[in-house]
Amino acid sequence: MTYLSKTIILVAGLALAACTNPDRFADGDGSGTGGAGLSGAASDPTSSAYFQQAVGDRVLFAVDQSTLSAQAQSTLDAQAQWLMTNSDYTAVIEGHADEQGTREYNLALGARRANSVRDYLVSRGVADNRLRTVSYGKERPIEICSEEACYTKNRRAVTVLAAGSVS
Repeated sequence: MTYLSKTIILVAGLALAACTNPDRFADGDGSGTGGAGLSGAASDPTSSAYFQQAVGDRVLFAVDQSTLSAQAQSTLDAQAQWLMTNSDYTAVIEGHADEQGTREYNLALGARRANSVRDYLVSRGVADNRLRTVSYGKERPIEICSEEACYTKNRRAVTVLAAGSVS
């Protein structure tokens, strides 16, 4: 073996050895959350992970629609309840569309969807100044394919939480 080969193997071995401690970022409590206990865990009802998984952070829409279905309203009722209980959070509501149609049309449709969600949350008691909307149109798909199953997942509004004030 050459000197270069031995050096590469040694460096690779050291790099792998450095990755063997899964709790290296934990602050002594084993949670890996910077010592905040359950904060950030999906089992903590005040965390954004709980909001995403248990409450639901997105609602889906029908083709070319921005009206809320009964299922979407149910999810948004839970979001409103969570947001009112956890007043330290603000939210950005992202409007999305599928790949069908022009970029301009889908940006406008995404904006209507985000505003529809925002208006519903405000009607359920969430303070207007805690919510902001943005439209991505068809620019940020979850699924990329030209089938209805993909289109359905991309026609959505997503409530993204942030701590602090809306800027």
